[in-house]
Amino acid sequence: MLVSVHMPKTAGLSFRASLEEHFGDRFRHDYQDYPLARQPAERRAQARRWGEAAQPSDFAGVDCVHGHFLPLKYLGLARTLPCRFVTWLREPVARLVSHYCYWQQAYDPASDLTSTLHRRVIEEGWSLERFCLAPELRNVYSEFLWGFPPERLSFIGITEFFAEDLRYFSQEILGNKLQPHTLNRRAGGDGAETEADLGVADRGAVENYHRDDMALYRRALELRQRRIAVSGSPSAARL
Repeated sequence: MLVSVHMPKTAGLSFRASLEEHFGDRFRHDYQDYPLARQPAERRAQARRWGEAAQPSDFAGVDCVHGHFLPLKYLGLARTLPCRFVTWLREPVARLVSHYCYWQQAYDPASDLTSTLHRRVIEEGWSLERFCLAPELRNVYSEFLWGFPPERLSFIGITEFFAEDLRYFSQEILGNKLQPHTLNRRAGGDGAETEADLGVADRGAVENYHRDDMALYRRALELRQRRIAVSGSPSAARL
């Protein structure tokens, strides 16, 4: 079973569309956890509880699960049901800027699905700098991967190389050719945010605040380049 972790604002919806098309009725989405809407202790305990209760029989006929969740949630299941874990990473500062802009555009005060944190960001008028330096949003990648051995990731796509890495994933992981999709991109932008987008924020301070995620992203890039050098294939690699 393919377990695909959708990190926020890393082209996860575009990837999901390709997976849904490939797997059809064998695809299952998992977006009910809302990890960033919960305190760390709560989301970690929730992932452990679900993982302890999950049974292979719960996934009869399911070949792919994709969504916002801690992969720890499926780690116990992988002991008895063969699983391959995959995810995508994006340059962390660009991801933060995109996340902030998306929340500005997508806010719906009447929706029950709008998280408390999202409401605070909008209703308290958070600046981009405050958003980038918020404790609740620090090292998002590392928080999602809490309790999960990174070496268990069979594939790490790099969003900035989405088309190339999707081709590699399709060929090497699925043995098929996925149809690429482009969904949920920021209006008026091409996804390549710059220092100018940070406004009054100091990019160096933001990078330092999210240094765990910066290190994780750089490591993923290094391994991607290593695989290209060895095989000539522009791919993401294991950590």
